[in-house]
Amino acid sequence: MSKRDELSQMPLYQKAQQILQITRGLIETVPKDNAFLQETTVRYMMENAYLIPAKIAGASGVGLYDLKMENAALIRKAARELYVQAGSLRFEEDCKELDYIELLRNTIEEFRLLFIDWVASFDPWDYIIDRWGLFNPPGVSAHDKDPDDDIPFNPDEFSIRMMNNY
Repeated sequence: MSKRDELSQMPLYQKAQQILQITRGLIETVPKDNAFLQETTVRYMMENAYLIPAKIAGASGVGLYDLKMENAALIRKAARELYVQAGSLRFEEDCKELDYIELLRNTIEEFRLLFIDWVASFDPWDYIIDRWGLFNPPGVSAHDKDPDDDIPFNPDEFSIRMMNNY
């Protein structure tokens, strides 16, 4: 099975695609002549809706814990913003599609539950120390000594070996 097939079969990715489709439908109900909503809420909603599946794909394509967590944080931010943006449409006179709004918010909630399990599946042993201190696995600090520092490395010796192998 290809990586693309694996991704498309992930329940989290499938739910992200649902969020994207519902968002597309919801923004179609926003009047085209409302320039303010079109240039702000609609634009940002679509950015967030597209970001979610893209970052799931990005996180699925890497092994390192810190990179997965960085993508997860961006997904969380986008989903939360989309939830709020959809809810804000309830207060716009031009937007009366409350069923779409509730459908999107409910789907984001379903996504959140899948997201929790997905993040819990990240391998905390596949990491390099995040020197910024944001995305280290539990028990690892940005101030920890990197175990790779104990591995002797001589760049001159490496170059000579590489040249001898050709």
